[in-house]
Amino acid sequence: MKILINILDILVVAYIFYRLLLLIRGTRAVQILFGIIFLVLLTIFTKRVLYLPTLNWLLSHFWLTAAVMIAIVFQPEIRSALAHFGTDPIGRLFSAQRLSFIDEIIPALSEFHKKRIGALIVFENDTGLREYIETGTVINGDVTKELLESIFYPKSILHDGAVIIKESRLVSAGCILPVTDKQDISKLFGTRHRAAIGITEVSDALAIVVSEETGAVSLVRRGQVYQDIEVEKLRDQLREIYKVKYKNGQI
Repeated sequence: MKILINILDILVVAYIFYRLLLLIRGTRAVQILFGIIFLVLLTIFTKRVLYLPTLNWLLSHFWLTAAVMIAIVFQPEIRSALAHFGTDPIGRLFSAQRLSFIDEIIPALSEFHKKRIGALIVFENDTGLREYIETGTVINGDVTKELLESIFYPKSILHDGAVIIKESRLVSAGCILPVTDKQDISKLFGTRHRAAIGITEVSDALAIVVSEETGAVSLVRRGQVYQDIEVEKLRDQLREIYKVKYKNGQI
């Protein structure tokens, strides 16, 4: 019985660390975490291997206040973690509700298709897109049809950039993406398509492009463009992708 309790204890701790790592992936917290690990190793080294009294004294006193400092620095991540733990696993029973942001994107895409309004929506996956998020205007809001339509309204200052969606949040708009260097792609592809190809070449992101010339909706994955996709079929594809992410605990 004691062995089973120990195994359960280890699994629970491993799960907590796993979820915390998922939450900070692609954020500034990763670099901070590495810094903390370095200080921990340095403290152990100076105390048990190479005794340096002054440095050890400084590090020892640092750790007295480290808990408060870490709580302040990681406050957004801790709050997000508590929100996730508070909704899981019960929250997974309501995955349909958590996928409702997709139902906001689809009607917006339908409008863009009918009115031939150019749009570029990027979905972050495992590879963090922080450097591209920071090139745009940070929004960090719920995904809504109205918000997408206002961003891609032809006279909007954010119209020409990309929208980046992280998990189920619209984190930034008007983002500048890397353009592909491929020479063997269709000459019908404009800057949006080339940017969509470029971001999916340097990351595992997914991109949706609406052509300003034809209104055609395209899906871009791993540098490949799948043209003229029906919007309703796109809804099903996005739902399947995000269901897998929820199932694997990535969101």
